[in-house]
Amino acid sequence: MALVVQKYGGSSVADAQKIKNVAKRIADCKKKGDQVVVVVSAMGDTTDDLIQLAKTICSKPDKRELDVLLSTGEIVSSTLLAMCLTEMGCQSISLNGQQAGIQTDTAYSSARILKVEARRVKSELEKGNVVIVAGFQGITASLDITTLGRGGSDTTAVALAAALGAKVVGRYTDTEGVFTADPRVVPDAKPLSEISYEEMLELATYGSKVIHPRAVELGELYNIPILVASSFNDKPGTLIHGEVSMENRNKVRSVCHDLDIAKITVVGIPDRPGIASALFVPLAEAGLSVDTIVQNASVNNITDLTFTTTKGEFEKSMAVINPLAKSIGAKQVSADSKVGKVSIIGTGMQNTPGYAARMFNTLSKEGINILLISTSEIRITCIIAEDRVKDAVKALHKAFQLDQVKS
Repeated sequence: MALVVQKYGGSSVADAQKIKNVAKRIADCKKKGDQVVVVVSAMGDTTDDLIQLAKTICSKPDKRELDVLLSTGEIVSSTLLAMCLTEMGCQSISLNGQQAGIQTDTAYSSARILKVEARRVKSELEKGNVVIVAGFQGITASLDITTLGRGGSDTTAVALAAALGAKVVGRYTDTEGVFTADPRVVPDAKPLSEISYEEMLELATYGSKVIHPRAVELGELYNIPILVASSFNDKPGTLIHGEVSMENRNKVRSVCHDLDIAKITVVGIPDRPGIASALFVPLAEAGLSVDTIVQNASVNNITDLTFTTTKGEFEKSMAVINPLAKSIGAKQVSADSKVGKVSIIGTGMQNTPGYAARMFNTLSKEGINILLISTSEIRITCIIAEDRVKDAVKALHKAFQLDQVKS
């Protein structure tokens, strides 16, 4: 008898019929004799709808109250799924984040899991129940409800798998796995049969919405493979794990993109110790995240510093940066919210020259201007105009022959 942890995304439980379909899949798994724990997201666009509802009541909803509100979405889907399974004769029970033992810090809307006390889950499994856990949520030491951020149900599933000693997590949604590019942008993108934790983490961080980055981090930390597959068919999907063959494959694994970014440049900064800290510490204290950071070479002890943030945090970041720029003697702050980023990802690139050159040459031939460049050992990212991102993805996918990848 194996312990199986499955996670179903919002599109998989978007309506009553889809919930019934998921229930059948779970019941079939249970019939094999396995113990089954299921984590669910909110139905369809429920989370977005609840956020919009809150904003019609209050222009700036209190974060604590908003987390309480948003947590109800997963509770609805988990209870409906448990009802459906029971109706089918499959003994089951739903648990919210607190009941499942998901303990978090106090960072409302982006809480991190501190530990999982899974005694209740284990107890229900011993009774023969399928345990349906409301994802995306947890509880603080003061018994306040928190949410883990968008995509947090993925993190819930992997954290539970680690606490329970599961060997793999099945992450089921409306996509058939991890592709060489977003198939909505590149119709001939190919599914990958496997991908490393490291590559998937870069993909998830730099634009792929297939799985949440923190779930990948936990999977790598506890060596728990994650199968990304569709809940609508039986195709094999993509296994995210640590032992991926490096030989006889395309060194570039995938092209990803992200349109949810904005660029801020602080111009004419005095180049002296402590300046970067004076800018980024207040941003961190305001709960604002930054991504790509580029500082120009100093000329006459004057430099420029550019960073990117999400479009959702753009105005808040500008509100923090503008007075700071004046206080440190910068000449001005320029900003652009009409940008996006495109990245090529692949572990094999670090030992093979020429990938950066091919990427830049491809973009040049397409007439696409590069605004910023950021790299890691297995990634090259270019910040470009928002309206050229999809053109860049298509061109790079072709240039690196990803349309010829065998899945």
